[in-house]
Amino acid sequence: MRWLLRAVLALPVLLLSWQVLGPRGVRVEVLDQRWQRDIEVERLLLESGSAWCDELPAGAQDISRRWLEDPQGSRGRAEHCRYQLPTWRPRRSARSEGLSALAPAPFWAPTPTLEPELERLGRRREHYELLLAAADGRSWQCPLPQARWARYRQGQSLRLQVDRFGVANCASLPY
Repeated sequence: MRWLLRAVLALPVLLLSWQVLGPRGVRVEVLDQRWQRDIEVERLLLESGSAWCDELPAGAQDISRRWLEDPQGSRGRAEHCRYQLPTWRPRRSARSEGLSALAPAPFWAPTPTLEPELERLGRRREHYELLLAAADGRSWQCPLPQARWARYRQGQSLRLQVDRFGVANCASLPY
């Protein structure tokens, strides 16, 4: 019986604490949907390196050898090589970006012109975010996965959890 009385007395304290300290729901409107897509262009470069000659990476072009003492002592005296290795490195990127009000749907930038055998297309990156605003003038940007981002429309009204410091919990947006 005591535990029931304690629970009944604790309930208002917990509710008041949640009201004061917990996240608040703010009615927001979707102002717009921003998107950005990048395609890296990689270039084949010769990079220098050094290693024990019996541990050279595949494709390394041997430049010079010399005998050295292994500081760890596992080899004793062994050959140490300086080499060059052809390596793909990002050099530039092609970007497409827009707002849903101005562009109908995200698209990948036109394929960049590549120098044959020296350049190739690399990693692709995408970023999607909602631009949200409350009636009191506060605004937020919420990054979302593309599938979820595509479900929202400009002018749509939503409830967004915002903590007492004004930080939005973008995960609280309804699916």
